[in-house]
Amino acid sequence: MARCMEQNKHKITTCISSNNNLEYLKLAVKSVRQNAYYKDQPIVIHAENCTDGTDEWLMNQMQKDENLKGYIEHNDVPRGIGGGMDFCVDKSKTEFVNIIHSDMWVAPNQDLELLKLYDNINENTRLIASSFRIQPKIFPNDPEYRPGTVFVPIDGFGAYHNDFDNSSFDEWAKEFSSDNDINVRKGGGAGFFCRKKDYEWIGGNDPLFAPASWEDKDLFIRMQLEGYEFKMISKSVVWHFSARGSHFRDEAKDNFNSRSQRQTNSEQANIKKFINKWGCLPEEDKETFVKPIIGTKVKTRL
Repeated sequence: MARCMEQNKHKITTCISSNNNLEYLKLAVKSVRQNAYYKDQPIVIHAENCTDGTDEWLMNQMQKDENLKGYIEHNDVPRGIGGGMDFCVDKSKTEFVNIIHSDMWVAPNQDLELLKLYDNINENTRLIASSFRIQPKIFPNDPEYRPGTVFVPIDGFGAYHNDFDNSSFDEWAKEFSSDNDINVRKGGGAGFFCRKKDYEWIGGNDPLFAPASWEDKDLFIRMQLEGYEFKMISKSVVWHFSARGSHFRDEAKDNFNSRSQRQTNSEQANIKKFINKWGCLPEEDKETFVKPIIGTKVKTRL
């Protein structure tokens, strides 16, 4: 523990990719500045094709916060969520990157609890750390728990940016935290944490899956096949607004069984792309994924 506490405070960069998700993005940034152990750590935000005031807000925030860097793009062919994450990682200048979604709120010391995991291991150890996600139940048949994700009633802490009780959640997160870390086989999704060099070595996200959906499954499978281990740290907690940046935008606000049409179309297309690339869905056993069936623009060592 001593080593990570003594290091320069700018050891971690939080990376956020966002598209028309301003109110949730504001909360995400606020949570880092309020709850992170390294409160003034660099935050890098990639905002793409935003029409909701994100561009103007970012410009204003950069004047107030010298450690927040926002990059605004309007692309005919979007980078998407994965490409935005790659962009942020590339712009970061720290040893570690903490990748969160724009619809997440980090609980107190989320960053430190992940960093601790790397304190006593060799720098060449292939390890990806993830926070436990707490999120409201969207569908009636959602489980109470799946590895790394705890579902709570939607009226517990709120389901939207304007009814979220962050103070109560932060207190609850302290009680939830334990030493019951778990190993997961195929990654834990955002928020995840790793050395920048490992993210770059694996090649980042495959642009095949832009703008959104299934890029994370593809990324974690490639990491898995390269020998990376995935560990979820229960003392590191994030609140996830259940895909308010993609699946469940405000047009689905009054119907939890509704998805944004954009996300539905993207997901259906990317499921087909995933099968074409890998030959099966990710629920299959590890041994199935020997190498991609089709080529990829990302660096691969398979």
